[in-house]
Amino acid sequence: MAQIEKILDKLKSNATNVSFAELAKICGHYFGEPRIQVSHYVYKMPWAGDPRINIQDKNGKAKAYQVKQVLNAIEKFEKKEDG
Repeated sequence: MAQIEKILDKLKSNATNVSFAELAKICGHYFGEPRIQVSHYVYKMPWAGDPRINIQDKNGKAKAYQVKQVLNAIEKFEKKEDG
């Protein structure tokens, strides 16, 4: 769990320098295995609508806007768990 928190802190501090593997690990922790895993990893969300998680590997790095989408989804997920 400490490793997940460490990666999450990294995502929050700098969305532009995140490896795809780290982002996929975070998504897997919160949302399970991707339902589609080809050029994009698409995760099943526990809600209908946005934010949806669809990430792609760009030369080993994650795209910054996708990192921000994941952070928004995690925030929504945690609010749902608390509520």
